[in-house]
Amino acid sequence: MYKDRFFYQLYFQNEGIAEAEFEADIPGALRKCYFAISGAAPLNKWIEEKPADARLLDGMIDPQPFPDWMSDEDLHVYAEAFRAGGFRGPLNRYRAQNIDFQDMAEFAGKPVTQPSFFIAGERDAVRSFVPGMDLYANPGIACTDFRGSVILPHIGHWVQQEAPADTNAALQTFLSGI
Repeated sequence: MYKDRFFYQLYFQNEGIAEAEFEADIPGALRKCYFAISGAAPLNKWIEEKPADARLLDGMIDPQPFPDWMSDEDLHVYAEAFRAGGFRGPLNRYRAQNIDFQDMAEFAGKPVTQPSFFIAGERDAVRSFVPGMDLYANPGIACTDFRGSVILPHIGHWVQQEAPADTNAALQTFLSGI
């Protein structure tokens, strides 16, 4: 699907490359990344077409000012955490995907049986990871007790930060029905 073009999860596979890019300017990298997948960014900026040998931050917007859903103080806390611990551990999460498929093979094809609910942003780039397909079109397909979904308008990937009141209201509605 992403052959011969950039995809962040493929970019993260080679150790040291993304780490060096992010650690060269941690606050700047975080601002660009958080913004690129938010509802305030141009639609699908996170997955725009770039050459396979591009870097993640190539072409990313450094918003000035940053949208009000993340304060400078919040961004500082995140930057300090990455300064202290680095990016290797978080990026290893993406590098472990093949291990996940192996470790979770016994669950393949089995439905989610507990009460389930889906909350997402209308402008979340994850929704468009598969070209021509809306990955949020049928969120309950693998659930036996699906209680519904809420797609928050004008919101991107960070639903709990971008729309905390709407996210909490949706969670409260779901939880009150259990």
